[in-house]
Amino acid sequence: MPEWMRSFGRAEDGAVTVDWVVLTAAVVSLGMLAGVAIWGKTGGAAKGIADYIGTQGVDTTPM
Repeated sequence: MPEWMRSFGRAEDGAVTVDWVVLTAAVVSLGMLAGVAIWGKTGGAAKGIADYIGTQGVDTTPM
């Protein structure tokens, strides 16, 4: 195996960058997962509130 391949395999330059990329991807993925879970629950609640408000009457007689 050529020397440059061995030194490339042993080099630790950029390892912190790879760690940060993986960590950032994990945080973004967890955030998206939480967003999807919350979005699914709030859609039903918003529809229920809209249906309730839609059935309410408005008194338009002057005071």
